Amino acid sequence: MIMTAHLDDAARPMQQSKITTAVELVIPVYNEEAELARSVIRLDAYLQNELPYSYCIKIADNASTDGTWAIAEELQRQLPTVHALHLDQKGRGRALRAAWSASQAAVVGYMDVDLSTDLRAILPLLAPLLSNHSDLAIGTRLSRGSRVIRGPKREFISRSYNLLLRGSLSASFSDAQCGFKALRRDVAERLLPLVEDNSWFFDTELLVIAERVGLRIHEVPVDWTDDPDSRVDIVATAAEDVRGITRLGRGLLSGRIPIDGVREEFLRRDDRSRMPGDSLFGQLIKFGFIGVLSTLAYLVVYLLLRTAVDAQVANLTALLITAIANTATNRRLTFGVRGRAGLVKHHVGGLIAFGIGLGLTSGSLAIVHHSAPGAGRIVEVVVLVAANAVSTLIRFLTLRRMMR
Repeated sequence: MIMTAHLDDAARPMQQSKITTAVELVIPVYNEEAELARSVIRLDAYLQNELPYSYCIKIADNASTDGTWAIAEELQRQLPTVHALHLDQKGRGRALRAAWSASQAAVVGYMDVDLSTDLRAILPLLAPLLSNHSDLAIGTRLSRGSRVIRGPKREFISRSYNLLLRGSLSASFSDAQCGFKALRRDVAERLLPLVEDNSWFFDTELLVIAERVGLRIHEVPVDWTDDPDSRVDIVATAAEDVRGITRLGRGLLSGRIPIDGVREEFLRRDDRSRMPGDSLFGQLIKFGFIGVLSTLAYLVVYLLLRTAVDAQVANLTALLITAIANTATNRRLTFGVRGRAGLVKHHVGGLIAFGIGLGLTSGSLAIVHHSAPGAGRIVEVVVLVAANAVSTLIRFLTLRRMMR
């Protein structure tokens, strides 16, 4: 079926639709008549032989003025897994928005038409999404495991751009503009209405918003070979990206982009999808195990410090170190909280519990030293273990209430 989309269609929010295939990979194109057929046939053959999931390839034509659309129609007629979508306006982001909005796949993604990314990275990109381990997945050319062939000018621009993102928007992902990304469709349905850009900044804006919402972004090191025939205007694209960073930063600071509401939606979704092991009993088991490890770590640190400082100082330092580590570990493993959402609040709760634990343990030590001045280290340790057991229960109740 041949589809034609206009600007209004591309900007329309995604509609819930039935899932009919596992993966849909979009190839956005503009005047690519020389490259299109060869790349699509190669990609289709690879997916047919190597991908253990159902798939389709969607060619999204950005208002090409050469023979690109005619070739896309012919590929659609020849290959049952290929579909064609035509837009009357240019813009990579616009093409991806329109294609993903109409998709009936569980996971949607895209690749550049030149197939600069080694196709062997496709399965590592898709598997974490199909298993619900991650929410988005991106190829990165800037990790140690990547092998990249491109000129020094493009290498410098790419690294500078990603450093700019880290400094201005606190982005932690390593490569915003690699043309090799995928995300679960339910994630796309919620994030796309928040993304304003319809051109080259679309990728960056999507990733920054996803990260601010607290979604899990999986990075895949890729082997990548630069296309010497690339039609990207580097200067114009860089200027557009800087404008996009400024606009996005203002939107996040002013609250114009409603990420808090979306974050809450995903948190509620994660709560509904928890396994039985995350019930109260399951949380107690995990918390207790982590508590045992924390107590052992606490005792090791305490005994090491006790050789150099008095008991109260050693207790304060050891308890503070293990309390911070305990909160971070329980946040992820016991209560299933990921991302930055509520991070400060949760650690504040952990420090409140730390204060209570400090009062219990310090008070216990003071009572021991007052009632039995000659008590040895063994007596101190026994009393501290008992006090830590009580403070662990208080910590569990505090953190569980705050992370629900």
